[in-house]
This record gives sequence, C-alpha cells and structure tokens, in this order.
Amino acid sequence: MREIASPQLAQRTTLRLGGTAIAELILENAEDVARLSRRLRALGGEPVVIGAGSNILAQDGDLPLVLVRPDFVQGPEVVGEEDGKVLVRVGAAVPLPRLLRFCVEQGLSGLEGLTGIPGTVGGAVAMNAGSFGVETCTKINNIHIASKGEIQVIAAEALQYSYRNLHIGDKKNDFIVLEATFGLTRAARDGISNCMRHNFFEKKSKQPVTAWSAGCVFKNPSLEMPAGRLLDQAGFKGKKLGGMAFSTVHANFMINEGRGSAKAALALMQEAKEAVRERFGIELEPEVRIVPCLLP
Repeated sequence: MREIASPQLAQRTTLRLGGTAIAELILENAEDVARLSRRLRALGGEPVVIGAGSNILAQDGDLPLVLVRPDFVQGPEVVGEEDGKVLVRVGAAVPLPRLLRFCVEQGLSGLEGLTGIPGTVGGAVAMNAGSFGVETCTKINNIHIASKGEIQVIAAEALQYSYRNLHIGDKKNDFIVLEATFGLTRAARDGISNCMRHNFFEKKSKQPVTAWSAGCVFKNPSLEMPAGRLLDQAGFKGKKLGGMAFSTVHANFMINEGRGSAKAALALMQEAKEAVRERFGIELEPEVRIVPCLLP
C-alpha cells in the first residue's frame, strides 16, 4: 500500500476544488485490502474512495479525510462467454474511455451510451453512471469489492441499484469497487463506433465537456423535468458567484472558471435549490458528491 501525506483535493478532482486531506492510501493488491482498516484507524478521519475525482465537490481548508484510491488497472480483457454474453473484466482504476475503445476494437456492444462520461470504471459502477438510456449496473455480470478487509465477488443479482446509486445488501457506502466484469453482445465494429461518435458529439454540443466541472450538479427529478431545464427556467443558466458558474451550455453543469472555491460553489448550489423550490415546488438533490458530507 502506497501512502501520500497531505494530498491536495484540488489536484485530484475535475472541478479543481478542495483543501488538504490527512493522507491518501493507494490499494494495489489483496494484501493492501487486508491492511486497510488498520491503517485507517491509525490515521483517523473519514475515508473517502476516489478514482479520477470526476463527481466530487471537496470542501476548502484542512479536511478530516483519508483518500482511498483503488489502483487496480488490469484489463480490459475478454474472460469468457455466458448466456450469449461476452464477459469483459476490467480493473476499477481503468479510465472509462479506455474500456469503450476496447469495446470498439473487439466488436462488443452494450456500453455505447456511456460515451463522453469521464472518470474510471470503478467510479462509474459505484455511482451507476448513465447516459443515453444506458446505466452501468445493467451491464454487469459481477464485481469484486473490498469490504471489511476482505475481497468479495458479488453477482449481478445481488446488486441493488437505482438512479446514480448502488447498494449491496446492507452495505451502503462501506465497500470499494476493485474490478467489474461486464456482459456484452457481439456487433459490427463500425456500428458501435458510429454510435459512440454520435453520442460524443451530441454530448459535446450540449455539455461543457472541456471545462473544469464535476458533471451534473443535481439529479434529475424526472425525465419530464430534468434539473437542467428547471435551473434554466429559474434563471441560473450562466449564473456566477465567486469564480464558480452554472454553464451557459448546460444549466446543470457547474464550472470552475479558474479562481473558484468550494464555499462559492456550495452557496451557488443553495441559491439554485431555493429558487427551484420556490418556483416549481421541487427539491433538487445533489448528484455531485460533497466531501466531507454536509449535515441535512
């Protein structure tokens, strides 16, 4: 297990925000998993699992956090077939775009809708990332997790997932995704590539994909009333505060203009929530993960 003292969250998140954590623990093998609990107790602080940091809003200042980063980078690789599906195993730290490129090369379909989503495979599984009608967890055959110092294999039938959420039995947030095996179908490479290209340019035309952003700030209350539309109609598209702004391209994307702070981001989010509640009677729920957690 590698350990880094006083890591800067602003250097580890796509929103480029956040103060200093106590330490970062990097897991590379099963022995590291077994030693993790003991090291966390010695360090103190709240453990926070982090991948590429693409869905995190970290608060400012000295933070009582210990970052835990699974660095399992094996795959992607085809490991067999089952019930007409090709099984593809991939480590949690593998970037999601690398997995999608592998799918094109191998002629494997099922994950095209995840095109344009940043981050790692582990993060996509843990938050059930989705786009264009595809959710990550619907394509899983099994996952390997670390829980209570042990590595466990969890079959798809045992996964309890919903919109941007994954539970496993009574394990809510006390597990770490180490690797995932997806069940995909064979298809023409040109068709897969064309679909991914279409999805990418569709997303690029409607989202600030090159900005410092954490992706969608709020969950969509429903398909009929997405958060972006609510925020736009409430006057928050392009709204700025303290170096943070809701994008002029997509109102549900908060961007750091280069001098922002978590304090400003949280204040702007609160203003937006209150405006949407007052106008529509709808309570927006954050999709971005705020660390340390805010009390309700």
